[in-house]
Amino acid sequence: MTLIIGGRYLLSSGFFAWLTNRVRPRQYDSLQPQISKEIRWSLASAAIYGIPAGIMAWGWQNAGWTKIYTDINMYPFWYMPISLLVYLALHDTWFYWTHRLFHRPAWFQIAHAVHHESRPPTAWAAMSFHPVEAISGAVVIPALVIAIPIHVGVLAIVLLIMTVMGVTNHMGWELFPRWMVQGKLGQGLITATHHEKHHELYRGNYGLYFRFWDKVCGTDIGLGSFDSSSREQRGK
Repeated sequence: MTLIIGGRYLLSSGFFAWLTNRVRPRQYDSLQPQISKEIRWSLASAAIYGIPAGIMAWGWQNAGWTKIYTDINMYPFWYMPISLLVYLALHDTWFYWTHRLFHRPAWFQIAHAVHHESRPPTAWAAMSFHPVEAISGAVVIPALVIAIPIHVGVLAIVLLIMTVMGVTNHMGWELFPRWMVQGKLGQGLITATHHEKHHELYRGNYGLYFRFWDKVCGTDIGLGSFDSSSREQRGK
């Protein structure tokens, strides 16, 4: 599982880094030392993520520990999209509150400062975490598959969304069209425009997929303008 997660990281981040070089050819030119650190931290995180994932994969196949199912008729068809939304909402909730915790001064110095060394973030920064923070992220999906039934295909979609959003929210420019980001859809979803504000200001915009908790808790900074060529990088 460590090899799979590490390979998934290299392929996804590598693809979006290649895309960045095509769309914005010089954006990463001065960031090669930073990118090297991001890759090292991310591969270490992949090793950590692989442990609970591997245990759950073994338990699913051999011990029946999980509620992952393969028979599409086991639950009503309408349950599949509902389970997708439930997983994303619970993952987002866990991420929001642990992320806020990691911004407490002590926890920031212990762990989260590693992630914020990426200034500006790049496509390689999606898994660039201190081991302590990596552990907090690694347990979420394994915990959910123990508790909440999910079809294996829907679980694959959850992992795909997690991977794509994790990379595209960090690559330093907005992939999605302005009409979507600044429209009604963008009012609820997190993209690079939203998450970049967090990396600039070191506060607010703590969510992973949705802006729900930021809005409820008053930590939604909003979007403003997003121009990676002229943004101001600020300290903590």
